Amino acid sequence: MQQQISVITLGVTELSRSRRFYVEGFGWTPVFENPEVHFYQMNGLVLGTFQKDALEADMNRTGLLRPGAFALAHNVPRQEDVTPLLERLVRAGGTLLRPADAPAHGGFRGYVADPDEHAWEIAWNPAWTIDAQGHVTFRL
Repeated sequence: MQQQISVITLGVTELSRSRRFYVEGFGWTPVFENPEVHFYQMNGLVLGTFQKDALEADMNRTGLLRPGAFALAHNVPRQEDVTPLLERLVRAGGTLLRPADAPAHGGFRGYVADPDEHAWEIAWNPAWTIDAQGHVTFRL
């Protein structure tokens, strides 16, 4: 079976607040919007932000959706891109979780939470390449 993730969907409490974070913070444009869900076309997958109660109903899993048990990552091409992006995301409604620093395993990273507390690592790693389409390749 092909290794892929087609869609990552985050439950959010207020779509307009979430939209501000992703549009003004990351600079992404939704490819689809309705009163319950917004979709952002990524490089090879789709990110969805789905009104939390509607997502719970869709999954038939009421009361189980809680953010913070995982982190998504957005890699940038240069180390000096990490801090400005963290700052822009905070201005767009995010919460700084960890200022940018260099972890022991190398690279440079910081963490920000979106308005619904979904954690995002903003990272630069010299061993990972990012092509013109934004595809990240893990290289040792």
